[in-house]
Amino acid sequence: MPVSAQQEDVRPLAVDGGADATSAASVPAGVAARRRARVDELVAAMTPEEKVAQLVGLWVGADASGGGVAPHQADMSGNVPAWSDVIAHGLGQLTRPFGTAPVDPVVAARSLAASQRDVVAASRFGIPAQVHEECLTGFAAWTATTYPTPLAWGASFDPDLVEEMATRIGASMRAAGVHQGLAPVLDVTRDYRWGRTEETIGEDPYLVGLVGAAYVRGLESTGVVATLKHFAGYSASRAGRNLAPVSMGPAELADVILPPFEVALRHGGARSVMHSYAEIDGVPAAADEWLLTDLLRGRWGFRGTVVADYFGVAFLQSLHGVAGSRGEAAGLALRAGVDVELPSVDAYGAPLLAALRDGTVDAGLVDRALRRVLEQKAELGLLDEDWDPTPPAGDAVTLDDPVSQDVALRLARASVVLLENRDGVLPLAPGARVAVVGPLADDAMAMLGCYTFPAHVGAQHPDVPMGVDVPSVLAALRERLGDVPTARGCDVESDDRSGFDAAVAAARDADVVVVAVGDRAGLFGRGTSGEGCDATDLHLPGQQGDLVRAVLATGTPVVLVLLTGRPYAIGDLAEGAAAVVQAFFPGQRGGQAVAEVLTGAVAPSGRLPVSMPRDPSGQPGTYLSQPLGRRSGVSDVDPTPLYPFGHGLSYTTFTWSAARALDGDVWPVDGTTRVAVDVTNDGDRAGTEVVQLYLHDPVASAVRPVVRLVGLARVDLAPGERATVELTVHADLASFPRRDGTRVVEPGDLELRLARHSADAEHAVRLRVDGPVRTVGDDRHLLSTARVLPTSRAVTS
Repeated sequence: MPVSAQQEDVRPLAVDGGADATSAASVPAGVAARRRARVDELVAAMTPEEKVAQLVGLWVGADASGGGVAPHQADMSGNVPAWSDVIAHGLGQLTRPFGTAPVDPVVAARSLAASQRDVVAASRFGIPAQVHEECLTGFAAWTATTYPTPLAWGASFDPDLVEEMATRIGASMRAAGVHQGLAPVLDVTRDYRWGRTEETIGEDPYLVGLVGAAYVRGLESTGVVATLKHFAGYSASRAGRNLAPVSMGPAELADVILPPFEVALRHGGARSVMHSYAEIDGVPAAADEWLLTDLLRGRWGFRGTVVADYFGVAFLQSLHGVAGSRGEAAGLALRAGVDVELPSVDAYGAPLLAALRDGTVDAGLVDRALRRVLEQKAELGLLDEDWDPTPPAGDAVTLDDPVSQDVALRLARASVVLLENRDGVLPLAPGARVAVVGPLADDAMAMLGCYTFPAHVGAQHPDVPMGVDVPSVLAALRERLGDVPTARGCDVESDDRSGFDAAVAAARDADVVVVAVGDRAGLFGRGTSGEGCDATDLHLPGQQGDLVRAVLATGTPVVLVLLTGRPYAIGDLAEGAAAVVQAFFPGQRGGQAVAEVLTGAVAPSGRLPVSMPRDPSGQPGTYLSQPLGRRSGVSDVDPTPLYPFGHGLSYTTFTWSAARALDGDVWPVDGTTRVAVDVTNDGDRAGTEVVQLYLHDPVASAVRPVVRLVGLARVDLAPGERATVELTVHADLASFPRRDGTRVVEPGDLELRLARHSADAEHAVRLRVDGPVRTVGDDRHLLSTARVLPTSRAVTS
């Protein structure tokens, strides 16, 4: 019986990052000593110009001829720096040589190698540049496998599968000569209107940390540096507006925003962190010494690099107004702890050199950042005498192979969520007359999020093929059902309703109609979901809601398929639909995964990583709410979701029984407790159940969420099979921050609720935490552990 349970909570606090063959912890002692000595020599010997050159990137694009890279026009200044001028004293990073334009990956790898030879030859110390790329939904390069978006990772509730995906991503990047990936996003969803909701893993910090750490482990296992972003608070912007100020107190920051970063550092080993654009209570993250130095390095023990989000250092002057010049911005960022300016040299170039000369920036801050940068380059082998710029794969760079496609398909399947299934309309009955309508029925881009290469870069090159095969839902269904009729109905954003009649006609002639609606990913207003594509409310975009209503009015049973980057309020649509299926930008094999679920070839097993609101204009709010954040008699606004966090149906039925506390009803204030439940597949087909464990603290010295996730296990069961799910939880997971900044575990009554979703516990195990109030340190337990033990087997003939 295959099972998937969460990562065991191991406790070392040191977070030098990475378990790969290039990390300092895994190389021979002699090699590590030589590398440290080399760093010391370089820091002592470099001129100011050579030092600051190591602290900047340069945005480049690979030459289609394979002859090198060309500087990319700076989005802020409009200036194109001369390649020879920028590399004269060395170069810290090369920005997105693969991810700037569609270039054959073999040619791009040659161009990168040629450019690295230029960088080495141009300066007296011969230090190569560290190369970074986006990799949120796969290596962001033309023809690379496009995986499901992070919200789909969260929907899978499967950290093991996410780790496998990240390992494939890292291997492809490493083979092409890339050293660092700008992922994962560990922002916790706070307002669904935010356009970057699709990039988040979900609305729960435990789930985000668990899945995010798995991604980090996978990427780092290949030698690629994982970069945690956006540190911290970016997703909590007012009204869900991109880059808007953040209104948040220290308790929310400590309890919701920061924990995923802690988990990913300690349990993933990430070697880089990217600061957020956010400004919290008047302090921009890029200038926050408490956040980037006191907390990240002083308390958490991080020893990697902190890189700027693109243009983030300059934004201290141009957007936040906390610096009067680029030189002042550089000084603020360096003092806070930003080691590398990305994407291109700006404040850390001539303005920083001028500030060093006039003494307004301490040279020691430059040396501190330089040492961190060089230590990471040493770990990557970039300071070794035998370093070779030739990519490990040579001319055999293949970025979309069958193994990677299989991983993408399996993750897409695991992420599809069945929200509603009245009268067993799904799976589709054999021989039924099926129509498929809607603007996203036959749209390959409906599978892809904002940070996929086709959406992020390819959209600017409409004459270039997508580079990967992405079947639509219609195409995948036709492979299984034959030539089903279809009609677009309307576009995603247009007000044109002229196509309604054709969609209604197709529905009337069918036994069941699949209606595919949702989002189009894009950037800065060129889509309905993605960076800079925020929403004023949670109606389906354009005329799509009215299209669904028109089809519902035919009386033909409707299977509503949502292909989106955020949850939408579909209250009246769901009430009329026979079935509702949610897929969050499921990647290049997502159309196949959705079709397999609709036809019954695959049983749905996804769970909602975000709540599905009922009212499109109600207050956005996640399930992590205090009692007064829920429905009450003092407000006529009901925030109760249509479908709660963790909800998801299957094509089989599961019975939960014999919930029990394995260690009695007393939970030591400094110890662990175990709870267990038996899960049986009572249906006639195999299926996957997701056991979720929530903590309820009825009385505490600070107002607490009604429930919050503290454990989970994904269990695959054959018909008639039973398993015992055992979860071990340390009392540290019951801790919370006080107003004085300390984190404590308090004695008293608690409940551990075994649940199918956040809104309704299947079983509640009542416990009493025993002992004095205990202050919890930064070495606290962050994750529970889960074991799935088969207790009986299905009988087969």
